[in-house]
Amino acid sequence: MYKTLLLTACLALPFAAHAAEGKKPTPQQERMAVCSKEASAKKLKRDERNRFMSTCLSTKTVATAEQPAK
Repeated sequence: MYKTLLLTACLALPFAAHAAEGKKPTPQQERMAVCSKEASAKKLKRDERNRFMSTCLSTKTVATAEQPAK
């Protein structure tokens, strides 16, 4: 549980700080947000969420993640 909490905090803090400054998020931060929304929609928890996030972040680009399925 602490690993998940630590991972979430490490990934969320830079994004939150960057957003607070009013700057546009980096492509990696955008990917993180898209992947996180997908994981939440699938109601993934703990290890399943971590595996999904790892795969999602390493394979998807923002363009493909935001395009609707045909």
